[in-house]
Amino acid sequence: MTVDELRKLVLKALDDLKAENIVELDVRDKTDVMDYIIVASGNSKLHVKAIANNVVMDAKKAGIQPMGVEGESEGEWMLVDLNDVVVHVMQPQVRDFYDLESLWQMDVSRRQEHL
Repeated sequence: MTVDELRKLVLKALDDLKAENIVELDVRDKTDVMDYIIVASGNSKLHVKAIANNVVMDAKKAGIQPMGVEGESEGEWMLVDLNDVVVHVMQPQVRDFYDLESLWQMDVSRRQEHL
C-alpha cells in the first residue's frame, strides 16, 4: 500500500465515525520519521476511542499492522502509529492545549528556540 493510499484509508476511517476538525499535515520536509500527521477530534472519551479503533481496524483489514496504539485507557488522546502516517485523535480541550498543528507548522528555527 502506498503512503497516499494509507493516508486516504485513514481519512475515510475518521470520516466514517464522524471525527471532527480533521487536519492533515504533510511533514515530509520536517522529519524522516513519518510522512503525514493527521489530527482529529472526538467529542467524548468513547468517541475518541471508537474513532481510533476504527482507524486500527481498517488498517488491519488492509494488511497494515499498526506499530503502536497509545492512550486507550484514558481516551482523551489516542495515537495510532501506522509508520508513515501517525494519527492523533483527541478531545477538543486536549487538542487546544497541545496545539500539535501549530507545533508542526513552525519553521525549524522557531522550533530550535523552544528547546
